Amino acid sequence: MLVDFLIIGQGISGTWLSYYLGKENKSFLVIDNNFQNAPSRLAAGIINPVTGRRHATVWMANKLLLFAWNAYNELGKELNIKAISQKNIIDFFPSPQMRLSFQQRVEEKGEFVSLNKEDNRYSSYFHYEFGYGVVTPAYTAHLETIIPAWRKKLKDKNQLLEEEFDISLLESGQKQIHYKDITANKIIFCDGAGCADNPYFKLLPFAPNKGEALTLKISGLPDDHIFKKGMMLVPLATPGEWWIGSSYEWEFTDTHPSENFRKKTEQLLKEWLKVPFTVTDHLAGLRPATLERRPFVGLHPFHPNIGILNGMGTKGCSLAPFFARQLADHLLFQKPVTPEADISRFSKILSR
Repeated sequence: MLVDFLIIGQGISGTWLSYYLGKENKSFLVIDNNFQNAPSRLAAGIINPVTGRRHATVWMANKLLLFAWNAYNELGKELNIKAISQKNIIDFFPSPQMRLSFQQRVEEKGEFVSLNKEDNRYSSYFHYEFGYGVVTPAYTAHLETIIPAWRKKLKDKNQLLEEEFDISLLESGQKQIHYKDITANKIIFCDGAGCADNPYFKLLPFAPNKGEALTLKISGLPDDHIFKKGMMLVPLATPGEWWIGSSYEWEFTDTHPSENFRKKTEQLLKEWLKVPFTVTDHLAGLRPATLERRPFVGLHPFHPNIGILNGMGTKGCSLAPFFARQLADHLLFQKPVTPEADISRFSKILSR
């Protein structure tokens, strides 16, 4: 088989890269092992313009938000699904100090944050003593429908190979790569945390962390927003289904769901919610985070037929469509990648 591009992984990065390469009428094949605990399968799809306890504006927020909104809506039309919803964040303050911190951010004219005056609006559904702020706009990308819908399209067009990729079988020539009976002009790794063991990219400053979440059934809870009090409570695409999470563990012994997380989260829900809930699933997985919290995008500086789109961390839903488009434009039209994300910034490391 001869294709222009071989893409490893069909998470959020591989989905978007294959989408944009297809838009440019390039041939490609995606290899994906259908791993059920892949980060894209576990994520709630939150696109949040602020971060941290100080609600600092995230990197490239305005540009990423606009691009993501347009991109997901375009993809949704093509797949005949609802791919994105605006779900602003109702941020309940756990203490007077956190309310004061949020208020100070508002007074500093912090972008995307406002202090709410209708403190009793959600009192029928939640216990909260110190009011709440609002983060707007925020979105949810419906990965639970996007990933399988795009996968079906790939299967229908014979553009997906469901198997484990064996990098020991990869041969890189001067102009092409070869893998089993596949020949491609370039191979692009979009395989998340697994890329930290890739011999071509293992020297990059990956910093994978473990995340956990629960999925829930909650009847009667308004699903027009994301709710936050220590954890994010996020409405999923199916009415009455919710997601809550997720933890950040930098030191862990395994990637399995932990009883400690489940107990802690259920206790939080019992103290926070006034309406009944049922846990339907417990999820865990590794996020492909990086030490500097910037993605890895581009072609290997010493192996120009081998590329990467990875390191999206917790911001994958906003970063992936934007940088997949940039990478496609770089591969096809030699357009530059944003310097802070360009893999060439690690040329010295990758030369070892």
